[in-house]
Amino acid sequence: MSYLSPLQTKIKSKEAIIGIVGLGYVGLPLLLRYREIGFKVIGIDIDSDKVSKLKNNISSIEHISGERIKKINQADKCLFTDNFKFISDCDAIILCVPTPLKADLEPDLSFVIKTLDSLMPFVKKGQIISLESTTYPGTTDEEIVSRLENKKFIIGEDYFVVYSPEREDPGNINFSTSNIPKICGGFTKSCLIAGMSLYEPAIEKVVPVSSTRTAEMTKLLENIHRAVNIGLVNEMKI
Repeated sequence: MSYLSPLQTKIKSKEAIIGIVGLGYVGLPLLLRYREIGFKVIGIDIDSDKVSKLKNNISSIEHISGERIKKINQADKCLFTDNFKFISDCDAIILCVPTPLKADLEPDLSFVIKTLDSLMPFVKKGQIISLESTTYPGTTDEEIVSRLENKKFIIGEDYFVVYSPEREDPGNINFSTSNIPKICGGFTKSCLIAGMSLYEPAIEKVVPVSSTRTAEMTKLLENIHRAVNIGLVNEMKI
């Protein structure tokens, strides 16, 4: 049995519950976007202090006002929590946790891995999970798909996995979550279809690519391009 069609139907009718894990400069704007277009949302963060502030309409992000958070809190279709048990209530899970570099410049996947270990006991068939954190090609397959396959899930039939890198530009008044084009790559063709269905209601332009690894590489390429340009300008200034 394929869960693709029922999942698409729930998303299209906005009956799907969207879970956002990681409520920083990527996750919080995405959660606000989904709630403001009519989805029920659950925001999960391991920082209980941050969760408490969000419940009290206090934003930790400069360009997001407390009034905007207050509006979604009053709508009774938003839950902020540090408890991963609510993952079982979600139809879609979007991971927006940080991936900093270690002192030796190796990527630090500890936040991703800890998050996956925390949510795996609560995942269920029929969900889609999307990783947005910047990382190297192969991470989605090696860290997410492998864990789900260990639970005897069939990826592309009863569970769907995509990688869709964040492309936030914090504080830019001309570009926001909704109008920055977004890449989406699926582990299978069915996963890609599910991923496109998930993001298209919230993002004006979603660009499909052939695989999760391709999507991961696009994010590295964009970051490399930016770093080279910034480095060049700094050298010219000197």
